[in-house]
Amino acid sequence: MKKKYPILKQLEIIDIAAEGKSIGKWNEMVVFVLNCIPGDIVDVQLTNKRKTFAEGFPVLFHKYSENRIKAKCQHFGVCGGCKWQHLPYTDQLKFKQKQVVDALERIGKVDFANVELLPILPSENVFYYRNKLEFTFSNKRWLTRDEIETGDAIKNMNALGFHIPKMFDRVLDITECLHQKDPSNKIRNSIREYALQNELTFFDLRNKGGLLRNLIIRTTSKDELMVIVVFGEQNKTEQEKLLHFISTSFPEITSLFYVVNTKMNDTVFDLKHHLFSGKDHIVEQMEELKFKIGPKSFYQTNSEQAFQLYKIAREFAQLTGNEIVYDLYTGTGTIANFVAHQSKKVVGIELVPEAIEDAKENSRFNNIENTEFFAGDTKDLLTKDFFSQHGKPDVIIVDPPRAGMHKDVVESILLAYPQKIVYVSCNPATQSRDIEWMKEKYTLIKVQPVDMFPHTHHVENVSLLIKTDLV
Repeated sequence: MKKKYPILKQLEIIDIAAEGKSIGKWNEMVVFVLNCIPGDIVDVQLTNKRKTFAEGFPVLFHKYSENRIKAKCQHFGVCGGCKWQHLPYTDQLKFKQKQVVDALERIGKVDFANVELLPILPSENVFYYRNKLEFTFSNKRWLTRDEIETGDAIKNMNALGFHIPKMFDRVLDITECLHQKDPSNKIRNSIREYALQNELTFFDLRNKGGLLRNLIIRTTSKDELMVIVVFGEQNKTEQEKLLHFISTSFPEITSLFYVVNTKMNDTVFDLKHHLFSGKDHIVEQMEELKFKIGPKSFYQTNSEQAFQLYKIAREFAQLTGNEIVYDLYTGTGTIANFVAHQSKKVVGIELVPEAIEDAKENSRFNNIENTEFFAGDTKDLLTKDFFSQHGKPDVIIVDPPRAGMHKDVVESILLAYPQKIVYVSCNPATQSRDIEWMKEKYTLIKVQPVDMFPHTHHVENVSLLIKTDLV
């Protein structure tokens, strides 16, 4: 039997934690609360309780914070995204900067008396900034509180939208998403309407059946548009009818793909993507560089801020044209190609072979001849023999996933012993851990947080480390 936890009365929210949850204090216990901001006074239903901390959600607001603003999105509070829309953007930036500093001080043991801390770089656009969204079809729509309270029988249980947090089989039907500029909303809503009118089956996330499974929409700053429809079963007639409807209704689509995924999981990276109409890629541009984006390509989700992020990384590297640069976790080679003109040579390393092929293609696409890309595990490739063959790096740029770098990769970087390390991170906690691992040989010089994802707690951070004996 599930344990029932108490309700804490009139808890004052005093701060925001690293993962975006708000914080209150009850006696000596820290309480993490969802969907609140500092200044709120709330009754909290606890969902988890330990000796030193508890977790819960608000059930009654006695007082709203004076800083609270009205969320712009009609789905706010139910949808799992944009959890900070009720927090002024200036406050969001303040808490993100604090998150970076706290992680580096607490985990990385950094003394900021000797480190240049630059103010967080805000996003010029706080809405419609994402270039990629993935939606889920489901025959088990999440019912809103208003729908439940009417007591009426619900006839339509189909949804096309986002998963409810921590509920894999419930999807909130999204009528308007402020993440991605139009025609994203029009495309999604038109496909839903077509599917309902033609009685197409929406995917059953528990029993794994149904024609319509996922919808992916990608855009570029040059208004190119890619749409990928993922089908859960094979039905050539209905598939072609839907795809023809999409291509004729939205002639501005640059690239229309479809995938048939009958697996138990939603991953489609290992499946064939079939081109139905248009080009097999879209193009994004940074400065004079153009990057081809295919249906499987990785590209930073906020194109405009990615450009700013890469400029910061290049500036931190202070390249003169004589350096050998290693770009670890290079992905599709965006950073590698971005710094190539200022480098003697760039070596990109990435675990995923398909991404390396994209990186090579992006170099060819831009007539860049001083890059080399290798598929493999960084800790296995960075050896003395590799350095002898390709040159020891003067600068290493790393942009790892949220988990940060493996300890063996850090050891390989220390073996390479470049003059500078530029560390781009989407997780200040793991970045701080990795910086602490390197502190015997490297000194942190400069830190620049960057906001890539407004209205969320996520923050990017660029750090510059230099050989300690050069400081």
